[in-house]
Amino acid sequence: MKGITVLGSTGSIGVSTLDVIARHPDKYRVEALTANSDVDGLLEQCQRFRPKVAVMADEESGRHLAKALTEKGIPTEVLCGLRGLETAAAMPDADYVMAAIVGAAGLLPALAAVRAGKRVLLANKEALVVAGRLFMQEAEAHGAEILPIDSEHNAVFQCLPPDGCRDLEMRGVRRILLTASGGPFRTTPLAALKSVTPDQACAHPNWEMGRKISVDSATMMNKGLEVIEAHWLFHAEPEKIQVVLHPQSVIHSMVEYIDGSVLAQLGNPDMRTPIAHALAWPDRIESGVGSLDLFQVAQLDFEAPDLQRFPCLRLAFEAIKAGGTAPAILNAANEVAVAAFLAERLRFTDISVVVDETLQRLPTGKVDSLDGLLTIDAETRGVAEQVALSRV
Repeated sequence: MKGITVLGSTGSIGVSTLDVIARHPDKYRVEALTANSDVDGLLEQCQRFRPKVAVMADEESGRHLAKALTEKGIPTEVLCGLRGLETAAAMPDADYVMAAIVGAAGLLPALAAVRAGKRVLLANKEALVVAGRLFMQEAEAHGAEILPIDSEHNAVFQCLPPDGCRDLEMRGVRRILLTASGGPFRTTPLAALKSVTPDQACAHPNWEMGRKISVDSATMMNKGLEVIEAHWLFHAEPEKIQVVLHPQSVIHSMVEYIDGSVLAQLGNPDMRTPIAHALAWPDRIESGVGSLDLFQVAQLDFEAPDLQRFPCLRLAFEAIKAGGTAPAILNAANEVAVAAFLAERLRFTDISVVVDETLQRLPTGKVDSLDGLLTIDAETRGVAEQVALSRV
C-alpha cells in the first residue's frame, strides 16, 4: 500500500490521478490533497478519500474548508500557503507525490518532495524549465525518483531502455521525437489568428486541459517547454530533440536509435495512461482507458511545425540553446502573457511578442541558486507586465 500526495488535486491531472487511485484501493491510499481556491472541489475529494491533510493556497479558503470538514465530521487537517504545500509534499507516509500544480508556483512544492526523497510524478514542467539543473541535482542528492507525466515525456521514457536516461549516446539513441497535435489553429489562416478569443484557444481538438495549458498548446509554447523539460529529464542536447506535428495524438512520442529503429508509444489521448504507468512503474495497472482502435484511427499524419505560425516554439529552442536564465525568463514572461490574453487584455498573436521582447530586455547569465532563480522570475514578471501593457 503506497501513500500518495496529490499537489493540485482539483485540476485536470489531479482529478485523473484520483480516478486511477480509486480503481486500486488495495494498492494506494491518499495522504494529502491540495488546491488553489476550489474549496468545494477539495471538500468533495476529502469526503471521498479522507486524506490526513488538505491544503488551500490562502487562509480564507482554508478557513472555509476547515469549517465545512468539521460540519461533516471529517478529521482532515487543513493547512495553507506554501508552507502547507511543502509539508504535504514531504509527509513521511507519502511514498509518491503527484506534482500537478500549474506554472512556476509548483516549483517549490515539487522541490520539497524531491528533497524528501519521494517518487515524484512530475506533471509540472515548469519545475524543470525554471530550475532544471538545480532540480535534477537535488533529485540525485536525495535519491528521489523523477517519473514524467506529460504524455510525450512518459512516452519517451517508455521507449528508452530502463537505464537509458543517463547516457543516450551510449544506449544508441540518435534523437527524441516529441509529437504535437498542433492545437486548434494548425490550419487556421495566419491573418485570422489576431482575432482569436480565449475560448477558441482553449478548445483543444484532442485533449481536455486547463485554460493556461490549453493556450500554451495553441501557441505551441507547451511543446517548447517540453523540449526544455526533455533536455533535463533525458540529458539530451537540443539538437537531439525534434518536434513532429501529429494531429491525431495517437503516437505520443518516439525514440530513434542509431540502427534505424524508431520506437513509438501509442494510446488513446487520455492522461490516465501515463499516470497509471508512473504510479505502477515498473509494473502495470488498469487505468480505465479503453483500447486503442487502430481501424478507427486508420491514418497517422506527420508534418514539420511552421515556426512562422508558432513563434513560441522557436523562442523556446533559442532559450534552451542560450542556457542560463533564458528558460526561466521565457516561462515567466509566457505566464504573464497568457494571463493577459485570458483576461482579454492581449491579442493571441502578441503572446509571443511579449515573450520575445522580455527576453531581449533581460540578461540571461548563469544562476544556480534557488533564490537567484526566484528573483529572476519575479523581475521577469514585472518586465513582461510592462511589455504587455504597451501592446494594449
